[in-house]
Amino acid sequence: MTQIAPVPAAPADGPVPAGPPAGRSGSGNRTLTYLRYVAGKLLGAVVSLLAVLVTSFFLFRLIPGDPVTQMTRGRPISQEQLDALRIEFGLDLPVWQQFLDYCGNVLTGDFGTSYQFRAPVMDKIGEAVLPTLLLTFTAFVIYTALGIFLGTRSAWRHNSRGDKVNTGLALVLFSVPSFWLGLLAIIILANGVGPLPGLFPTGGMETGEEGLDHVLDVAHHMVLPVLTLVAVDYGQTLLVTRSALLDEMGSDYLTTARAKGLRDDQVRTRHAVPNALLPTMTLIFVNLGRTVAGVILVETVFSWPGLGSLFYQALSVPDLPLVQGLFFFFAATMIVANMLADLIYPLLDPRVGNQ
Repeated sequence: MTQIAPVPAAPADGPVPAGPPAGRSGSGNRTLTYLRYVAGKLLGAVVSLLAVLVTSFFLFRLIPGDPVTQMTRGRPISQEQLDALRIEFGLDLPVWQQFLDYCGNVLTGDFGTSYQFRAPVMDKIGEAVLPTLLLTFTAFVIYTALGIFLGTRSAWRHNSRGDKVNTGLALVLFSVPSFWLGLLAIIILANGVGPLPGLFPTGGMETGEEGLDHVLDVAHHMVLPVLTLVAVDYGQTLLVTRSALLDEMGSDYLTTARAKGLRDDQVRTRHAVPNALLPTMTLIFVNLGRTVAGVILVETVFSWPGLGSLFYQALSVPDLPLVQGLFFFFAATMIVANMLADLIYPLLDPRVGNQ
């Protein structure tokens, strides 16, 4: 005879109350996990910035030569005046004392006073940051759009002649040093070759025009440095987009979409490309920080009055406060860009967020 299991009796104090809905609990756990993740990334960024602060102070003091001697080279100046300048700049103090003073000032937002410009470091950075952002953001928008477009076409036409040309050109340009490509652009497009005249200025940002002519003049001066940055940087975006889309092309959901009668362009634009762009979205933030931090050589070659040219001028002295401030700014840009990429990716890809 089959035994029927007894039904457990309810507790004496009444039925057990129902717990919170599973969905709400899971959502709360994911939010808490993400907040812990954000806190960890913020802590890591702060530690990295502190490491950069220490590194920037001691690294540039390894540069041979005395900043005061370099600044006064070729000028009639007495030893008493040299000693007075060293006292003014704080170079007469022990290195450990200079470091403690520097850290204390940085905590208040004071990166010191430039030796050669006799102006606060933050003021000099503020003057040069807008030309740099104008140059880098313009190049960033162009090479990101170009890389995504060409990477998508190359992946969808895998192993075609166009794919091979795009991939090969991207690999070559990505491997070329930016300063060499900039010099080549000046030789061919600014100075002219043979009977061909020069089409663009060799350097600078403007020639003193006003109104609409000023805008057109700045745009004219931007062409070669922007072209150089685009040529060097678009290849990485193209290759990452192409690789990610190739990984998606064999997925079952694309086969299902085709079976439902969707056209090839609809399958590509509605399903394949959005999923393939997840790695590219992370790369976009990293590239933005890298472009700002890596613009030194391009700005120097084209005499663009931005942070890169300012860093080169400061390094040639060496103007220690200005070099340290610019180095910290470039490093902070990279650290913040990488942190943003890490924080945004889990929001774009729930699979990562659930982990």
